[in-house]
Amino acid sequence: MFDSIGWAEILIIVVAGLFILGPERLPSAAAWLGKTVRQVREYATGAREQLKQEMGPEFESLRKPLEDLRELRNFDPKRAVTKHLFDDPEPTTKSNGYPTPSTPPAPEQRPLAPGERPPYDPDAT
Repeated sequence: MFDSIGWAEILIIVVAGLFILGPERLPSAAAWLGKTVRQVREYATGAREQLKQEMGPEFESLRKPLEDLRELRNFDPKRAVTKHLFDDPEPTTKSNGYPTPSTPPAPEQRPLAPGERPPYDPDAT
């Protein structure tokens, strides 16, 4: 919940609340805020449980694409490039899901024998 809010921001909010509400009303305002947040969480949990009961096994099949979308929201290009370059030297599938084509083995390289001419490719020159 507080992923984007740091301790400095919370301290600023508390100090601002202290100036705006005063020390007499600040504890009751904090209690009201806590109670409201707790009630909203209970409503969300109840709605999720009700959907899970009504939909049955289809609920889990709907959750999978939502989890994939959540992963995309947290996409970090620097981490993806680093992982692609260093962690996965030979991927077995492309990004579109199809398998990578297998490359034929390279022909064996051998040194030229004395007096042997190197291969010549007229198309390459």
